[in-house]
Order: sequence, then C-alpha cells, then structure tokens
Amino acid sequence: MKKNTRPIKAYQNLSFLKSADARLVRMLSEYLEPASRFEKFNIADTIVFFGSARLKSRKDALKEFNLIKNSDPKLTPDFAKKLRQSQQHVEMSKYYEDTVELSRLLTEWSMGLSLEKNRFIVCTGGGPGIMEAANKGAKVAGGFSVGLNISIPFEQFVNKFVTQELSFEFHYFFMRKFWFAYLAKALIVFPGGFGTMDELFEILTLIQTEKIKKDLLVVVYDEKYWKRLINFDLLEEMGMISKSDLNLFRFCNTPNEAFNLITKYFEKNYLKKGKK
Repeated sequence: MKKNTRPIKAYQNLSFLKSADARLVRMLSEYLEPASRFEKFNIADTIVFFGSARLKSRKDALKEFNLIKNSDPKLTPDFAKKLRQSQQHVEMSKYYEDTVELSRLLTEWSMGLSLEKNRFIVCTGGGPGIMEAANKGAKVAGGFSVGLNISIPFEQFVNKFVTQELSFEFHYFFMRKFWFAYLAKALIVFPGGFGTMDELFEILTLIQTEKIKKDLLVVVYDEKYWKRLINFDLLEEMGMISKSDLNLFRFCNTPNEAFNLITKYFEKNYLKKGKK
C-alpha cells in the first residue's frame, strides 16, 4: 500500500515560482529581501557611484598597452587599432583611479561620524570598471560597500571588493533602479555609455518631476567629458528644459572637489540636529 504523499507548499514549488503566474511574487522578493538585509546591517543610506563598466585600472591598462606595443605588428591582427584602443584605456584609467580615491575619502569620512546607523555607504552596480573602483575604495578604507548586480549577458559578475553580505543579484532592472534611488543621498556619475546615461537621466527626470522629493545631490564627474558628450546648454536654449533644470546637478573635476562638495552637502542637509 502506497503512502499518502503530501502536496507541495506553494512557496516551495519552484516550477510555480519560476512561472509567469508568480512574476509578482518574484518582484516583491526583490524588494523585501534587500530591505531585510539593509535593516540587518543597519544601512541607513548610500552614496551611489555610476560609470562605465569598461574602464580599467591604470595597472591593468598599462599591462594591456605594453603587451600590444611589444607584440609583433605582422602577427597581430589590427595592430594599429588595438594599440590606439589600449592607449585610450590608459588615458581613461584616470577615472578608475579617481573613483577609488573619492570612494576611500567618503568611506573614511562616514566611518568617522560615529553614528548609530551606517550612513552614506558606497553603493554600485557591483560589476567591473567604475563600479569595481568604488567598491575597492570603500574596502581600502575598511568600510562596507553595496553591490546591486543585474543578470545580463555581459558584465554580470560581481567584483571582489563588494561586501559579501551586501552583494545582491537582481533580475528586474526596475527593482535594481529602485534600490539605487531609494537609499541614495548622493549620486556620483563618472564617464560611461548608454547605461550610465540612462541612470543619470532617469534620476534627473525623477527629481525634475518631483517624484524624488528628498535632498538628493547629483554630481557629474569631469565637466569637459560630459559637456563634450551632451550639450546641456542647447537643451535649455531650445526650450527642451528650464534654465533651473541645469541646477539639478553639479559638475566636479577632482576627487577632493567632489569630496568637499558632498560632505558639506551632507553636513548641511542630513547631519544637522533633527535631519534624517
């Protein structure tokens, strides 16, 4: 005689949980599980770093450049093109190094506040490039850092500098973006491509339309790069944005300049008595 088999509970039914019918459950999980971990580690708010996943450290960029430069041009397909690209990587590596330094400065400063909660924790997308550099700077300072990774075909690995307990893997872009915006008190946008521009303009739109009402500082790093890429003044001149919209963000060009701007902003808006 066969034993009675109990039916599986809904929350243990993986075929259901992975189905279209359970999509809402999966979405809620990507809200509730991170919220639980942030509370566990007493994370009150964050400083978010955005920027290219393709940028290399100066050490890695120089290694690549020297490897190509010292190779035989006759045996290296597209030698001239690869050499130019590697030279560009060396030049652009300054942003990686600036990110490490700024993240280190901010983490050391926040750790010195001696508050009940962990304030102004470095947060990135968890991947390579600028994300890795920001997480590295926080680790060098001996602090926590958050990595909000996303499952995509490329650049999806979590860098080794993210605090393991604060490493997250998202399926839904919108839930990942929610966590970037929800805890952030400042965003620092380094040079990047489509993804970086998407993140920058989405946040600016949310501030412009007052969907984000808190005091959120947006720092755009390297005025020369961004003004060459985007003609912000033309947007205002052609009536596409208001003149006041140009005040929704600030340009900075060095780690020390950005550090001073951000910390003074926090002291004024979040560290005075009664501010949260």
